[in-house]
Amino acid sequence: MNDQSSASVLVTGATSGIGQAIARGFADDGQSVLAVGLGELPPEEANLSYGELDVRDEAAVRETVRALPGLKVVINAAGIINRGAEHDPAVFEKVVDINLNGTMRVCADARPTLAANKGAIINIASMLSYFGGGLVPGYAASKGGVMQLTKSLAIAYATDGIRVNALAPGWIATPLTDGLRSDSERSAAILGRTPMGRWGAPEDLIGPALFLASPAAGFVTGACLNVDGGYAVM
Repeated sequence: MNDQSSASVLVTGATSGIGQAIARGFADDGQSVLAVGLGELPPEEANLSYGELDVRDEAAVRETVRALPGLKVVINAAGIINRGAEHDPAVFEKVVDINLNGTMRVCADARPTLAANKGAIINIASMLSYFGGGLVPGYAASKGGVMQLTKSLAIAYATDGIRVNALAPGWIATPLTDGLRSDSERSAAILGRTPMGRWGAPEDLIGPALFLASPAAGFVTGACLNVDGGYAVM
């Protein structure tokens, strides 16, 4: 069994999709990773441990982060989407609380340790950080907030030696996009606007995340790197 307390990388929302792919990518790179989230936890792998965490739970977030004295990299990938239901203020509030407030909770609690270790934060934004979403006002608002939070914390945390950046995935084949991919008309419209002509894979985020966390990006902070197959330029 892996020693979770020795993890240098924490990935939230990492029991599936983008978060899990990034967690595995860092583990394959030889880094010790704690991947946290809700639902059924996958089995441990080399350099990769799993744990349960609801980013709405401030006490649980604090306990998780403080148990990682060697923490150097935080990736905030926890997020939900409820297409068509987010016009209900209660649903809207839940989406924002997880996607945006949850990201802030993790960043704030990780700041002292990351400052001591001169670490880095990578937040997962979205193409909807740039565009509106008629069916997903909560998701779009929260991801727009994640982008602005990234810029704001990049300024605030710079004196601590912490770099804060974001990745903005385009249309990625994950459980969150199952409905869109199964709708042939909607999928065709998405692919028709994507210059690379395919759905992204969660693994497409690994390289960009490793770069932003590495010394090679030592003078990069406050940036939002699109990983979208060119969708945003059309």
